[in-house]
Amino acid sequence: MDFSQTLIAKSDAILDQWVEAVYQDQQIEATNELTFNAVRDSLPRVLKALATVLSESETSDLQTVVDASLEHGTLRAQQGFEPEEIAREYRLLRFVIFSFLEEDLLQGSAQEVLRAVRLIDTVIDEAIARCFNSYTQGRLQELKQLQSQLRLTNQELTRLVRANKDSLSHLAHELKTPLTSIIGYADLFLRQQRQQSELKDTYTNLESIERVLKSGRLLVRLINDTLEISRYDAGQMKLQPTLTDVRSLINFVLEIIEPLARAKELSLIVECDGFSTRGFANANAKGERAPSKVITDPLRLQQILINLLSNAIRYTESGSIYLQCWTISQQQWAISVIDSGIGISPNAQAQIFNPYFREVTSPKVQSSDGTGLGLAIVSRLVQLMDGEIKVDSQLGKGSTFTVILPLEAIAQV
Repeated sequence: MDFSQTLIAKSDAILDQWVEAVYQDQQIEATNELTFNAVRDSLPRVLKALATVLSESETSDLQTVVDASLEHGTLRAQQGFEPEEIAREYRLLRFVIFSFLEEDLLQGSAQEVLRAVRLIDTVIDEAIARCFNSYTQGRLQELKQLQSQLRLTNQELTRLVRANKDSLSHLAHELKTPLTSIIGYADLFLRQQRQQSELKDTYTNLESIERVLKSGRLLVRLINDTLEISRYDAGQMKLQPTLTDVRSLINFVLEIIEPLARAKELSLIVECDGFSTRGFANANAKGERAPSKVITDPLRLQQILINLLSNAIRYTESGSIYLQCWTISQQQWAISVIDSGIGISPNAQAQIFNPYFREVTSPKVQSSDGTGLGLAIVSRLVQLMDGEIKVDSQLGKGSTFTVILPLEAIAQV
């Protein structure tokens, strides 16, 4: 029997089943923020090459297996996968392939079955080895890039701290934890590297790299957010208004935010065309349709929406996140982000737009990677666009953030 033809005929079904299995595996958390195509990536090439290996009439295409596996490992490094997660997805691939070939294998002779099983196991094991090799190299490369980026931002950070003396204590407190982690694990990794002639791809080494990168990413994010506020306060941030399609911009933002909502099993609902408020407090929502096009700075509007939506998801454990938009008058339109989260106390509502302020009442929120700068950035961007932001919130009942913007933004000279 030629199992290669069976594998080719069922390859699409195998791919779909494998992606679904990877999504359902709760121990592969990295997929929570990835699309279907991002998870699938180079697997079709691996299956196609595997079919040539099984075929007795075609020349085995092992080079494609090698190339596709190297590409897979590099991509998984960029996507932030843990080593254990990669091992689990290959384990699922092996299981799915044998599940689809089981009926055909039972019809083959013992010799044919042993040959097919041996070849499939060999190809997948080779793919795993190649994948881990490129994954490790990708992580090391990212570590080098992160080191370079931290060096480049060091001078700007120094200038920022000198120019903003009032924020020095807050900034030092926020930087202390990730910086300590980076120094500690980087020192451990370097000492291990000096003691060994070759750095082995062990889980211990990979986990050390992962901890350094995670802390480094948080540090870079904090620095970038702080620099964003600094540029506004220094008057260096300028609008670049252009004719913008509202629906397209919202769809683009949702593609970025949707994986975060899916990871917490939250519903993400957009109501922009003759919507109803469905019981949420929003006195401005009168059912007017949203403008199809506005003259605004699309990049700054994206920043506002991404910060508001990600903030709503961070502080909501169950329920729904609503994004509403409507026309107020011939000069203004509005956007609201409504959540069913933990809410904000009256005292905190007066401070939430201050840098580094976080009202934390939930242990899950305390452990999140928020920097306390998101709403501060939103507030400054809204002011830059000659707009207004309002908050309506009650503890335990959720929050509504409403941004009112001009239909035609004016560029600053």
